[in-house]
Amino acid sequence: VLHTSEELVKEFGIVLEFVDLDAQGSPKLSHLEALLQKDRSKKLVTLMHVNNEIGNLLPIDEVAILCKENNALFHSDTVQSIGHFAWDVEKTPIDFMVASAHKFHGPKGIGFAFIRRNSGLKPLISGGTQERGHRAGTEPVHNIVGLEMAFKLAYENLKAEKDYVSGLKKYFIDNLIKNVPDVTFNGHSGDMGKSTYTLVNLCLPIDQEKALMLLFHLDIKGIACSKGSACQSGSDAGSHVLNEVLSEEDLKKPSLRFSFSKYNTTKELDYTIGVLKDFMES
Repeated sequence: VLHTSEELVKEFGIVLEFVDLDAQGSPKLSHLEALLQKDRSKKLVTLMHVNNEIGNLLPIDEVAILCKENNALFHSDTVQSIGHFAWDVEKTPIDFMVASAHKFHGPKGIGFAFIRRNSGLKPLISGGTQERGHRAGTEPVHNIVGLEMAFKLAYENLKAEKDYVSGLKKYFIDNLIKNVPDVTFNGHSGDMGKSTYTLVNLCLPIDQEKALMLLFHLDIKGIACSKGSACQSGSDAGSHVLNEVLSEEDLKKPSLRFSFSKYNTTKELDYTIGVLKDFMES
């Protein structure tokens, strides 16, 4: 969304405004309200429900109502949410939501969008009448079937899987604090009530020189994690999210993102914590 918005500024000259953040990286709704009431121009608000790096949760119902009261369209990047949180689009006045199947154990390369009727959205690709005229082109039926099944299974087992994965995250946080002194958690990542249950983003108190070897060390130990989002992992680009929430001193320390799913176990978490502890003490 960030890069797309910047391209729209260049191509069409749209007015792009950024909502202020609090110290933990969450949007300030008071500032959003001020922006919405700035003038009477038609506005589109786009905010993530779950931040994919630090896991902060947006109060999406509150934002949706605020947008509706101010006659603004509301789009939310819900890729990290769908399959993990329950939704009722009849009660939440949101205009656009998006999903990606691989985030709830479906096939890669397929997703879907919720588009509220009469939103005025025009197709980017015109031609055929597939997908109710919103996107021309032959659909990948095998991927659609895979998405449907993964989606169905995710919501049939939502409560049990959410409870299990939430338990894994809490176990990881509690035992990491016990075994790795001075570890901190970025944004609301360490707060079970203000962040998603599917990931944690932590900052380790080690110097830059030692930090250079950390991801390599974890990799050879069979531990998969990232220093930012998946699209940044393996690149030298810094995280614009962490740049907003961390001090200059903490930015020099390594931050790691770990994700959890129903396929993980506490045994794997114990192993990961042990590897981190040994690395810190070496």
